[in-house]
Amino acid sequence: MEEKHQKKSAAKRILVIVSLVLCIILIPVLIVNTTLLVKSFLYPDKVPDFMGYKPFIVLSGSMEPVFFPGDLVLMKEVSVDTLEEMDIIAFRMGDSVITHRIIEINNVDGAPRYVTKGDNNNIADTVAVLPQMVEGRFILSISKLGNFALFMQTPAGMVIFVVVPLILYIFYDIMRRRAIYKKEKQKTSDLEAELERLRTLSASVAATEYNKEEAK
Repeated sequence: MEEKHQKKSAAKRILVIVSLVLCIILIPVLIVNTTLLVKSFLYPDKVPDFMGYKPFIVLSGSMEPVFFPGDLVLMKEVSVDTLEEMDIIAFRMGDSVITHRIIEINNVDGAPRYVTKGDNNNIADTVAVLPQMVEGRFILSISKLGNFALFMQTPAGMVIFVVVPLILYIFYDIMRRRAIYKKEKQKTSDLEAELERLRTLSASVAATEYNKEEAK
């Protein structure tokens, strides 16, 4: 019986730990994704950001070996006046966002023009980047996280990383409430038993005292 109780306790602890880990991981992800989705809806002509940071998924190998297709790159909004040669920037080109390195900065009529090139490309980009096209400067890349982000947007990814954790959390909450209810019920039962015992004891003592008085 004791071994069975220990197994149940261990299973509950594991479930609690798994639920907490999933919450710690998923809640920030959900907050960031929700912010990006809301901003993309409110400002459809702009790349959404979270506190000035913009994540992009790498789709081509033009910047290898700095980062590769499937990686997630993080850009930070900065003043274009701070950009220098050799900085990696993200910029709009039509409906696409390209992440390449600045190899030259020219000034035309007092405004900068950025000549960019992918590290893995043989030639520079044919169109110079204007300041208003710049989305941010490269901060870091996370290997293959872009593939993970893409997978999370699929039906299977939504089920695995949203629906399943939600079901697990609901199951954990039901089990937790059941355990609390059982404990409270057991406490109430023990208290009633103790009161009954005290009443019986009191009645027994009273009967004994009565018999003693009668005997006198």
